[in-house]
Amino acid sequence: MTAQVLDGKAASAAIKSELAERIASLKERGVTPGIATVLVGADPASQLYVGMKHKQSVAIGMNSIQRELPADATQEDVEALLDELNADPTCHGYIVQLPLPKHIDTDRVLERIDPAKDADGLHPTNLGRLVLNVNSEITTPLPCTPRGVIELLVRNGYDLNGKHVVVVGRGVTIGRSVGLLLTRREYNATVTLTHTGTVDMSAHLREADVIVASAGVKHLVTAADVKPGAAVLDVGVTREEDPETGKPKIYGDVHPDVGEVAGYLSPNPGGVGPMTVALLMTNVVEAAERSLA
Repeated sequence: MTAQVLDGKAASAAIKSELAERIASLKERGVTPGIATVLVGADPASQLYVGMKHKQSVAIGMNSIQRELPADATQEDVEALLDELNADPTCHGYIVQLPLPKHIDTDRVLERIDPAKDADGLHPTNLGRLVLNVNSEITTPLPCTPRGVIELLVRNGYDLNGKHVVVVGRGVTIGRSVGLLLTRREYNATVTLTHTGTVDMSAHLREADVIVASAGVKHLVTAADVKPGAAVLDVGVTREEDPETGKPKIYGDVHPDVGEVAGYLSPNPGGVGPMTVALLMTNVVEAAERSLA
């Protein structure tokens, strides 16, 4: 069996086209959605990632706000900048690019973000609303990557109702959050969350209709772990030197041989990654729309 590719680039392009129409409508009402990033230090990978986000945002008509601080910025410097963005009416949503320098308290910084402007959807207040099942795009931001996982499946015609989803990895960014989203009534999936303490993880995986691999362990999920026809979402990232080129290369959690067994498979890179960026912009556009409600 050759798996159907869950093409995140194509799906994200469709989302951005839809967002462009919503942005045009907002501009007619006097509002231009503003997306901001905060970058502390000069990490090349972070600079590249932030630059890509702004390029894509500007392309669909958003206002791009890039704020940078030197690597030796103090905790107070960073928090003061966040206070400025929280008070800036032209900024509807923003992210703090991670990782931060070691002398900065990351938890304090992330909690300083105005929950209404939390473009990643990972502020403690927003996660709490998600747990209470009162969180939706109508009221507050949803976590980008978990939302992107679900959107990628739905846009490829996959019906999650009644499906058994096994998630690999219990991180807040994906593992815990995606389970909360998938068990909402509109998706109605059953979720098993596995992690390093799980006994016989392969047995759980072989029972899954859908696998969301987000452990950050290279090629953790192999063909022997996958039920024929299952949908497999590869969200994990491991960066290693390519032995052939000597350059850094991204590897996913899913072994290439899974494509011969799965019914659906997201590539990595090119699968969930582009969806995360598209849903980040969606959160900001929705925040701009809420500002007019």
